[in-house]
Amino acid sequence: MAYELPELSYAYDALEPNIDARTMEIHHSKHHAGYVAKVNAAIEGTELGSKSVEDLVSDLESVPENIRGAVQNNGGGHANHSLFWSVLSADGGGEPTGELADAINAAFGSLDEFKTAFANAAATRFGSGWAWLSVDAGNLIVESTPNQDSPLMSGRTPILGLDVWEHAYYLN
Repeated sequence: MAYELPELSYAYDALEPNIDARTMEIHHSKHHAGYVAKVNAAIEGTELGSKSVEDLVSDLESVPENIRGAVQNNGGGHANHSLFWSVLSADGGGEPTGELADAINAAFGSLDEFKTAFANAAATRFGSGWAWLSVDAGNLIVESTPNQDSPLMSGRTPILGLDVWEHAYYLN
């Protein structure tokens, strides 16, 4: 089984003026598609494609060493971007409610303190990478990872990711 580029649930221009249509199109159809093609090429001829990409990058030790770097970088890029697109919405916004709001308040003190921690994780990522809201041992944490590394690679579950690679925003 080969991995596939997920279709977006919204048009490329749906997030304007926050992210313009041309940036979305290039980011999705070129950058993300490139990660998919490269992870597929790396695992060709193996049984690794039977795993979800999330399971694949969660267990890099099971990946043969000669393709591990390609799987980490490109499988990570595919997993990260798939989550990224899924949490974006033209109709999004507003404050979290229910269990998520309670968990944010318990972990960070308030939504504003979470926003500050998340923005700091993004702004202080040296070079390219991601800022994350992740679950670690049942608790919410803010973290950042370099390159296309994912919290999945360290046993954590990402629930919100912000791409801080220059390709995510370089047109505008």
